This record gives sequence, structure tokens and C-alpha cells, in this order.
Amino acid sequence: MFFRLLMESFRRQRRRKMLAGVAILLGTTAVTAMLALATTIGDRIHKELAVYGANIVVYPKADLLDVKVGGVDLKPASGGAYLKESDLAKLKTIFWANNITGVSPELPVQMAIAPKAGDPLVAVNAVGYWFDHDFNTLKTGAPALHPWWRIKGSWPAPQSSPDSRSVVVGTNLAKKLGLKIGDTLVMQGTQAAPSSRLTADIAGIVTTGGEDDNGLLLTLHDAQVLVGENDAVRRVEVSARTKPEDAFARVDPDSLPPKQREIWYCRPYANSIAYQIREAIPGAQAEQVRRVEQSEGNVLKRISGLMWLISAAALLAAGFAVSAAMATAILERRGEIGLMRSLGASKGSIALLFYAEAGLLALIAGTMGYLLGSGLAAWLGARIFAGDGGAAEAVLIPVLLPVVVALALVVAIAGSTPSIRTALRMEPSAILRADA
Repeated sequence: MFFRLLMESFRRQRRRKMLAGVAILLGTTAVTAMLALATTIGDRIHKELAVYGANIVVYPKADLLDVKVGGVDLKPASGGAYLKESDLAKLKTIFWANNITGVSPELPVQMAIAPKAGDPLVAVNAVGYWFDHDFNTLKTGAPALHPWWRIKGSWPAPQSSPDSRSVVVGTNLAKKLGLKIGDTLVMQGTQAAPSSRLTADIAGIVTTGGEDDNGLLLTLHDAQVLVGENDAVRRVEVSARTKPEDAFARVDPDSLPPKQREIWYCRPYANSIAYQIREAIPGAQAEQVRRVEQSEGNVLKRISGLMWLISAAALLAAGFAVSAAMATAILERRGEIGLMRSLGASKGSIALLFYAEAGLLALIAGTMGYLLGSGLAAWLGARIFAGDGGAAEAVLIPVLLPVVVALALVVAIAGSTPSIRTALRMEPSAILRADA
């Protein structure tokens, strides 16, 4: 009998049920879209803000030491210490290794080049980088961490033979010396290995918007040969997906009790990832680049706040719509309620009937809202983050389905409760006399 009454209510009040269902459907669609976007927005914002550069920089800890004799600073202007390129593999062993999205080691070189055969040597600055380097499961290097660089030609290719080398020339240096793609340069180191002499072809001309426009870009291996330091790295830029910084992120972990330190250590703050890098790489000092990290954190906070506000507004509007629809439906069914009460039905059984109607409606509308919201999230993601390729990708996140259905149930029950309580307070005799 209970299920027959339940089905009859949907058959006889299809329009009222449809209005309440559409309200729940629209509310859960908006909530699903916001939650689906929120689960992926961190990675997408990280990609969008990659134009600012890496958010962690690693350099030799020895650079922090002052070397003075008689008040004279004897420390070289460019620093005299190096990290080891082979130690960078230890980045794969840290707790947050999977959050690292890019690595770019650097090695500056003071060198001289002969633009043409027989020309005198010209002093220039150069930097050795990785280009399209295989690192764990990543293809990384300087171009990946500096997406604003513009190359005419191609990046230096890995050396395939002792006589096969290529470099990239900064746009200002190319204009100054009249260099073009395909020219051959003779390069000679002027630092610790002045006798090192290499020949390389110009593979491209780059515009970086910085000091590299006035120098050369070459492979890290060639830079190490010219410096005379195998396995040497001067500086490493690291790009990592991080959690926005809060007050807990700025705490010194060594001052925390063991349990709090473990919590700090296991959160993907830029500071905690930098701390783990310092632990993994001997002699390294790692620090977050605050302008990048703060920008990413501020953008994420504001967008997340807006998403929660939209979700709350959508659920509130759905709750009011359900309440209005249920109030009208119960008003139309006063005679039915009075008859059931007069025949001995308890208030609990009548309330259960109406709550079952609301729950079934919420289950159907919530599931449909989840599917529509997932599609809306894919469409919005493709439009908002067009830099990812512009194509809508499926954003079906199974774990959101029970969350969305539960929210639909809460909205339906909360919206129905005032009308149900009002109906149950009415006396059956008064209802039946009014309908007579």
C-alpha cells in the first residue's frame, strides 16, 4: 500500500513534482560543475601561472657563506660552488616527487667565440641548460619552465657525435655579430678550462626578454666541458604543484613537535617540498619563489571562494523552490491527509510518505544533475582554460556522485520539512469539513 500511494502521488501530481525536480536538478548541476572544477583547478591554475617561471629555486648552500679576509670579500661574484647533476635524480625520491612538474638545471659559462673562421675571439656569456630532457616520466628543461621564450629555428639537440654540437644565440647577440641559423661558431672556455675548445652550429635564435638575449644557450653537457667541471650545476629551477601558503606553512618545521612536524611535512606546501629537496640533495639550499607562489595562492583562494558562494546560492535557491513546490502540493492534498489521519494513519507514517516522495525525487534529480554538471564542468574548463587545448574533456568524477546525491537529499528534505510539519499540525476534522 505504501509504495502504491508513493507511485500514485507522482502520477497525479506530475507537474508539481517536475517543478521540484527541476529546482533540485539545476541546483545539483551547478554544485557538480563547481566541485568538478575545484578538483582540477589547482593543476590548471598551476599551468596558467607557469609563465611566471618556477616556484622553487635550488642553489649551493655554500653561496650563503661569506668569505672575507681583512674585510675584503674573496667570494667570486658568480659564486664558486656547484651542485651535482647526478644528484638531481634524488628529486624522484622525495615524498612529493609526483608533484614536481618541471626541472631545469643551469650552468653559466664565461667564454669567447669566433663568429667566423679567422675572426678574433669575442667574449660572451653563455648558459648551459637541459632541452627536452627525459627526467623520470617528464620531458623537461628550460623551454618547459620558460614558456614565454620564443625560438626561431630549433633548440640544441643532444650530442650524437664528438663533432656534432649545436647552440642557440640570443637575438641581441645575433644582431650585434651578424649571426644567422646554420653558421658555425668556435667556442673557447675562459674560466677553469681555458684550453677547452668546441665547434658548434647555430640551431636557432631565441628571444627570452632577459639577459640570455645577449648570450648563448647551449646544452648542459657542453657547458660542463667549457667550465671544466663534469657533473656540475650552478642553479636548478623546480616547478611543483603546491598547496596555497597559510600560517602553518610558514612555521619552522624543526620547532614543531613530532606529530605536527609530520603533518607539515606531508602537506604539499612549497616550503615543505623545498625542505625535502634540501634533505635529498647534499649541499643544496632550496627556497620558494614567493612572487610565483603568492600569486598562485591568491588566485586559488579567490576562485575557490567564488565557487563555494555559487554552490551555496544554487543549493539555497533549490531549497526555496522545493519548499514552494511542496507547500503547494501538500495544500492540494489536504483532503488526502485528513482522510488518512481519520482512518488511523499516524503522523509518522504520513511524514514518511512525503519524505519518501522527496527522497525519490532527490535521487533521480541529483543523479541527472551530476551527469549534467559533469558535462558543464568540461565545457567551462575548456572555455576558461583555453590554453590547455580548448577541447572539452570528460570530468566524470565517481566520488562526487554520492556527495551530490546526498546534497540533493538534504535540499529536498529541508525544503519539504516546513510544509510537512504544517500539514501534520492540522486537525483531520477541520480538513474534512473544509473540503466538504
